[in-house]
Amino acid sequence: MARTTNMKNNRERLIMLGSPDRPRIPGRYRTPVPRTLVMVALLLLFAGVTLVYGTYNISPAKVFGVLFQGTGSEIDRQIVLNQTLPRLATAAVVGAALGLSGAIFQSVSRNALGSPDIIGFTVGSTSGVLSIMLVGSLGATGLGIAAGAIMGGFLTAALVMLLAGVRGSASMGQRMVLVGIAVSAMLGALNDYLITRANLEKAEAAKTWQHGSLNALTWNQVTAPALVLVVVIPLVLLLTRTLRVLELGEDLASGLGVPVRQTINVLVAAAVVLVAVAISVAGPIGFLALIAPQVARRYWNTPGAAMWHSALLGAVLLVVADYAAMRVLAPFQIPVGLATGAVGGVYMLWLLRKVR
Repeated sequence: MARTTNMKNNRERLIMLGSPDRPRIPGRYRTPVPRTLVMVALLLLFAGVTLVYGTYNISPAKVFGVLFQGTGSEIDRQIVLNQTLPRLATAAVVGAALGLSGAIFQSVSRNALGSPDIIGFTVGSTSGVLSIMLVGSLGATGLGIAAGAIMGGFLTAALVMLLAGVRGSASMGQRMVLVGIAVSAMLGALNDYLITRANLEKAEAAKTWQHGSLNALTWNQVTAPALVLVVVIPLVLLLTRTLRVLELGEDLASGLGVPVRQTINVLVAAAVVLVAVAISVAGPIGFLALIAPQVARRYWNTPGAAMWHSALLGAVLLVVADYAAMRVLAPFQIPVGLATGAVGGVYMLWLLRKVR
């Protein structure tokens, strides 16, 4: 009798845990608001630290006076308003764009390696920019770099999708990653060839830009691309619900009325725009689009695509990485792409070990 009673009680507990109206278990289900506030606080903290202890040390009182009271010396105002502040804003916006694009690619491909760095879209945008800088007539202007990044990104995306034969099948993600790695290797060789054929001055400028850097950015350089990202990022976030439905499977999503093929094309196009515009501003910053979505999903414990989570975490990671790039070898500054690449390599090794 006691055994029968225990079995009945266990069955009732299982039914309760499986029901949508089950009570929450303490410590297992947590609201994301406190964790979000922690990330926002971390972003604001490093923003303040960058303004005070960036390339030029200024007291917090002077920074406050420059920002909110219009006081301070001419040098303080020049450093804070025209050098550090645009660099900080660019880091936050570019980091958000890369994190969001990585979340889209990983969700569409259903693969942890499905980021623009791995599947070749970043290298494709880089190839477009280098072609404009070293071969084209527009030169290293803002318009030329933006046009080259967008054209290179879309041409690479079309090539990868065509060669992978993406038709909404279950093996879509694996094929995209494998084809993307091959295309990335070929485009990388093309980039090296373009640099070797250029004159010394252009080759040095292209090689420096290739590392990804936020040094010496001004409002004139970042205003237009930043406005594009500020408009595109909220529009992409509106696709979160559709992406969540797509993650249930192509057949089920199609049965729920989602046009699978068109949705995938729109999502990939939006992600390519985010990557291309980010690259046109700061150059190719590696591994951030790979790391941010996965860390965001684990940190917030989201069941599906962590869209706005990845954007917020990408902004935090790039602001922190840029501060580290400024201060690690001070007074010398290293490109932020080298810092994210070093962290990304360590993360890749950890990820491969965990998967094994």
